[in-house]
Amino acid sequence: MIYLDNAATSFPKPPETIEYLNEFVKNVGGNPGRSGHTLSLEAARVIFEAREKLAAFIGMTNSERLVFTQNGTESLNMAVLGLLGEGDHVVTTMMEHNSVMRPLQFLRGERGVSFTAVPCSPEGFLDIDDIRRALRGNTKAVIISHGSNVTGTVQPLDGIKDAIGQALLIVDACQTMGSVPIDMEEMKADILCFSGHKSLYSVQGVGAFYVRSGIELTPLKFGGTGSKSESIEHPVFLPDRYECGTPNTPGIASLLGGLTFIGKEGLQRIVQRKQALRRLLVEGLRSVEGVVVYGHQGIGPQSYLAIVAFNIQGKLPSEVGYELNRRSMYVRIGLHCSPVSHQTIGTFPNGTLRASPGYFTGEDDILTFVEAVREIAEG
Repeated sequence: MIYLDNAATSFPKPPETIEYLNEFVKNVGGNPGRSGHTLSLEAARVIFEAREKLAAFIGMTNSERLVFTQNGTESLNMAVLGLLGEGDHVVTTMMEHNSVMRPLQFLRGERGVSFTAVPCSPEGFLDIDDIRRALRGNTKAVIISHGSNVTGTVQPLDGIKDAIGQALLIVDACQTMGSVPIDMEEMKADILCFSGHKSLYSVQGVGAFYVRSGIELTPLKFGGTGSKSESIEHPVFLPDRYECGTPNTPGIASLLGGLTFIGKEGLQRIVQRKQALRRLLVEGLRSVEGVVVYGHQGIGPQSYLAIVAFNIQGKLPSEVGYELNRRSMYVRIGLHCSPVSHQTIGTFPNGTLRASPGYFTGEDDILTFVEAVREIAEG
């Protein structure tokens, strides 16, 4: 079996993820913040440690502003739906995931929010001048996908915040967290949204966002927080304002395991290995006659994540994906929940195949995969 769908979710998980998950499920299991007994307090400690470690991972010190969610989509919905109101305008790009485009489309119909999606190059890069030209007096936010889940394109965000004036910068880092170093101070993002189960190696069901001080979002959910239980008024302090109901503590424990793995292994080493796999994959696919690889040329060597979209001329992605699946080689086909990205790179409506190696992918896996693609292309 060759698993090349790490952009959807990383697999396998490192031993630390499983150890932390098992330890919580077997020996802790309490509901954090709901009781005063030992197991409840230990569950709360696990969440506190994960929150502290995750905030430090993105260069921030106030971990109370780090809010856990169920996934990256919920984080982005919290940012978009919680921030925007009647008459607001948003600038975004034609490389966004539907977790941005669909809430914007919803708000256009329900709240009179307008948005401008600026074009990107066929390789997926945006031009900062296009962002500047799209700004209006009522632009409330600029939303940018840091790393494309289709082409792996990493947007250079230097200078974006300075270019957009008073508008807030919301960054979708679902694909880049754990794949490239992220420092919110350097990036100057106002809200950073991400998932935990991709390159942070948690199990599925964990996401988070960090919101800077001074930014008020309307909560999407209201209910029990384990705090201020004497009142029917929802807490106004963080993180309780945006976290209610029993959290996915086993998942957050697994995230703590994933962060521990990254700390032991070293982020730079992880980045270098995934970049080496990316280069091997791109060079191999480009050596196959009839294969078209989208992006992955020009600009800097780390301008792309280990996410490679490709097609075989004359064959549908579904046909090729079926043949690969028969050989126990797992990739994703289609539009990858980002139709606008495929419009940008010229692959709409059929889409592409997407191969995304992870840290545990072997070089032999890549070589075997490329030979399989060659056989299918020649067949």
